[in-house]
Amino acid sequence: MPDLSFQIDSASVVAFAAVPMIAFQLHIQNSAADEAIHTIALRCQIQIEVTRRRYMPGEQEKMLDLFGQPDRWSQTLRSLLWTHVNWVVPTFAGASTTVSMQVPCSFDFNVAATKYFAGLSDGDIPLLFLFSGTVFYAPPESPLQVAPISWEQEARYKLPVKLWREMMDAYYPNSVWISLHKDTFDRLYRYKMQHGLLDWEHALERMLAEEVEVNS
Repeated sequence: MPDLSFQIDSASVVAFAAVPMIAFQLHIQNSAADEAIHTIALRCQIQIEVTRRRYMPGEQEKMLDLFGQPDRWSQTLRSLLWTHVNWVVPTFAGASTTVSMQVPCSFDFNVAATKYFAGLSDGDIPLLFLFSGTVFYAPPESPLQVAPISWEQEARYKLPVKLWREMMDAYYPNSVWISLHKDTFDRLYRYKMQHGLLDWEHALERMLAEEVEVNS
C-alpha cells in the first residue's frame, strides 16, 4: 500500500490564464518505491495560518474588517479557509513525482481571503495544505488496487506577498472587483443614467463627493 507524503517546492504565476492562477509545484513521495502509481485523485484544502506571521500597524488597520481591533486579536485571530482544489496526478513509477497544481485566485473583495491578501504590504503568506483523496496503484505482480490517502497528510508553504500582488497587477492593473446586491446595483445604475455619467467610477466618485459635502 502506498505511503505518500507531500511537499510544496515553489510557486509561480500562471501566465495568460483565463483567471488569475498560482501554480504550486507539488512534490509527492512514495516510500513504497516498487509500487506503480496509476492515478491519484487528489483533494486539497488550503488554509491561511494567520497567526504564523507579524502585522505592521498599516496591515492591522486593513484587517479590521476580518479580525476587529488588534487588542482583541487573541480571541479573533483564526486560520482562514482560502480554497479547495481537486487535482488528478498522472501515472508515475519510482519513489516520487512533481506536478504543477494550479489554484485559481479570486479578486472579489467580498471573499475573506482576498481581503487578507490585499491587506498585506510585504513578507510571506503562511499557507497550510491539507490533502485527502484516493490513490490507484499496483504492487509488484499484483492487479490494480485502490486506497485512501490519510487525512493526516499536510504541507506548509510561505507564499510571498509580492508574488500575489504582481499577479493581480498583471490581471487587474490599478483596479479591484466588488460584488453588489442587485437592488444596490439598480440604484447605482439609475444614478449613473440620471446624471449622464460615462462609467461606474465617475458615478461612485460623484456620490462620494456629495457625501463629503453633506457631512462637512
